[in-house]
Amino acid sequence: MADPVPELENDPAPGRQAAGLKTLRLALWGVAALVVGIGLVAMLAPGRTAQQPEQASYADLIGGPFALTAPDGSRVTDQTLRGKPFAIFFGFTRCPDVCPTTLSRMASLRKQLGADGDKFRIVFVSVDPGYDSPEDIGRFVELFGTPILGLTGSDAEVNAAVKAYRAFYEKVPTNGGADYTIDHTASVYLMDAEGRLQSIIAYDETDANALAKLKRLVS
Repeated sequence: MADPVPELENDPAPGRQAAGLKTLRLALWGVAALVVGIGLVAMLAPGRTAQQPEQASYADLIGGPFALTAPDGSRVTDQTLRGKPFAIFFGFTRCPDVCPTTLSRMASLRKQLGADGDKFRIVFVSVDPGYDSPEDIGRFVELFGTPILGLTGSDAEVNAAVKAYRAFYEKVPTNGGADYTIDHTASVYLMDAEGRLQSIIAYDETDANALAKLKRLVS
């Protein structure tokens, strides 16, 4: 089975590429997201039983062991997150659009859930450890007015977390190689209290659908 790639963000930069090329690229990743989403809907739909082990096992491909560092210097692992559902998103603090938009949206959706909004964590993992220190990430997540657990680590640790979630990121040189932006998965993974994938919120998904998925997550 190919690694699922829910959706890709391509952060634009001056001189990077034509807007039409970026739109085509995102559209292709969107098709991939749709295919994965259809598979997940079938996989997670009510009625799946122990008599269907192949389909039921697909969710187990997403998530797994990782160890990262929080802004306060504490170590956070996949086991640390057990016991409470969480929504996890991979990005970077210099992201000009998708990352702040997604975290703002998650904060808004949490607020709309009322008291149930406290029943899940929001986790942000930086895929730019060479630039984003734990302290930088702490300041970044504080901008969104809701508790968000910001995490980073060494290149190897970040790569392990990205691989565990079948996510994607890639540095893209800009300004003749003097700087870079990062292409990365732009979807939010919704994990249950046991660390098992329940659903995915795509970047372009309606708020109504996203809210319904979060309600199922905390129910």
